[in-house]
Amino acid sequence: MPHSPRLEWPTIGLAVLIYGSWLALTWWWEAVPFLALCAVGGWLIAWQGSLQHEVMHGHPTRSRRINDAVGWPPLSLWLPYPIYRSSHLRHHRDEHLTDPIEDPESVYLRQTDWDRLGGLTRLVLRFNMTLVGRLTLGPLIMIGGFLWTEAGAVWRGEGKARPVWARHALGVAAVLVWVVGVCGMPLATYLFAFVYVGAALTRLRSFAEHRFAEEHEERTAIVEKGGLLGLLYLNNNLHVLHHLRPHVPWYRLPALYRDEREDLVERNGGLVYAGYLDVARRFLVRAHDDPRHPKAS
Repeated sequence: MPHSPRLEWPTIGLAVLIYGSWLALTWWWEAVPFLALCAVGGWLIAWQGSLQHEVMHGHPTRSRRINDAVGWPPLSLWLPYPIYRSSHLRHHRDEHLTDPIEDPESVYLRQTDWDRLGGLTRLVLRFNMTLVGRLTLGPLIMIGGFLWTEAGAVWRGEGKARPVWARHALGVAAVLVWVVGVCGMPLATYLFAFVYVGAALTRLRSFAEHRFAEEHEERTAIVEKGGLLGLLYLNNNLHVLHHLRPHVPWYRLPALYRDEREDLVERNGGLVYAGYLDVARRFLVRAHDDPRHPKAS
């Protein structure tokens, strides 16, 4: 792996831009039309999520403490950075990709879990496998399911759940003091325009990233032309390359992908989409896959 610089200035500049823009938008929110507030607020929350993903892989400095501090502020309110970091690094065990037990980012269910569900819940989960479902109900399913699971962990005192959530609560309190107390934004406005829209944009990125295949190398997709969304996702649309080289900084991925495209496409069995419009054309109202994992009973 090439020698990495002590400081990755593009990522540092990006962090300043994200946090500075968030402060400015929340301060002047009343002067912004609501649809624009949703577009920019949601973008910033999703962008910070991409930044968090970047820093947990060792950027923009060689100090994990500094990197974690860059990613820690809980602008999304619902997701503690330490939990995100731990679960995402588990997701990078590629031999377990899509497994509903071993992969914490899997959207699949075991057959036994599916059999316990009622008809309405199954209908909702099938709808969630379409892009329109993932963008509309997907954030509610993701956030609600996560908070329900974490509430149980806190109640039972599992691991470090209580101290992690206690520190997270302090961060959330600071965010809300600024947003609601200082800036005067209604909580419901922030929850929808920033948090929910941001989660929906994040769900667009992850929608077609992984799909079960017999060979684990063929379970990770490539969205070749990310366009503006590629900037939002910090080139994580080139997902096969990210899984192979998770320590390569986001701004180097496109050139590396161009150099290695043929080998990467051969490696993932040709699971390639031209762009996010291609993903939408294929799966807007058609299921990306069955919610039941074909190998997990």
